[in-house]
Amino acid sequence: MRELFVRGGPVMWPLVLLSVASVTITIERVIFWCCAARRKAHAAVEAILRLTERGNFEGAADAGRKTSDFSAAVLVSGLENREHGLSEAMQVAAEEEIARMRRGLNVLDTVVTLAPLLGILGTVLGIIESFDLLGAGGIEDPKAVTGGIAQALLTTAAGLSIAILTLIPLNYFAARVQKATKHLESLATRFEVAYRKGAEQKNASHQRI
Repeated sequence: MRELFVRGGPVMWPLVLLSVASVTITIERVIFWCCAARRKAHAAVEAILRLTERGNFEGAADAGRKTSDFSAAVLVSGLENREHGLSEAMQVAAEEEIARMRRGLNVLDTVVTLAPLLGILGTVLGIIESFDLLGAGGIEDPKAVTGGIAQALLTTAAGLSIAILTLIPLNYFAARVQKATKHLESLATRFEVAYRKGAEQKNASHQRI
């Protein structure tokens, strides 16, 4: 492995840095999504919706504060700012949560794009060096030329390998973010309907009093 790295030339160093960045972010994102899955509290979210529909806004907010589910956090943000802009507050909170979910994905996307380009750059530099040897020594030693080209292709193989292995987690995490975004949009719609019903019920009870 070390011999292949040395044969690949100086371009192998940035490729190693890209691979380290890819592995680090992938591990961090796996931990993030595992923690998010453990914090999911479907029952608490449904309780918030039920209490909101009944007009018990404070009770709904209290129920949401007892859990660390990101969905509940978005709903609580809306309840806490219902007098000034419920929808706007939920939108801001949702954008913050989605930004947390997308953290590091731009780096993975950069790795997928940059790694093959660096690999090709290493190959081109290696081929140039091989042709320089050919020009200096003629065709007396063809092994030197073919060996140099084979060595140059190592960087392309390394770059493509890094890009492929990074593309898999990138697409997975992007799909998770997209799924969470759709979930928040659907939940926000349900919550706004529940809030309108709760507000109407609360106003009706006040009128009867």
